[in-house]
Amino acid sequence: MPLSKEEKSAIIERFGTDAQDTGSARVQVALLSARIVELTGHLKIHKKDHATRRGLFGLLGQRRNLLQYIKRNDVSEYRALIADLGIRDNIN
Repeated sequence: MPLSKEEKSAIIERFGTDAQDTGSARVQVALLSARIVELTGHLKIHKKDHATRRGLFGLLGQRRNLLQYIKRNDVSEYRALIADLGIRDNIN
């Protein structure tokens, strides 16, 4: 199930520069992380749902690419973001 409007707007307000900032890399990573957590919970229940697993791997790849971009441009912002989201630092 996708994120509700209220959940999305709360994430955008927390990580964006303003309420309309939906395109910045920080906001995109935060939205992807919320979706990843949701799909991970789904897969714990439905272990044989391989279509969802494939979609999850796609989202993980998108998030990894965005995190690499953030790390290249501003390491301090990268460290703050992964600390906020609880993501391990495994990007070289």
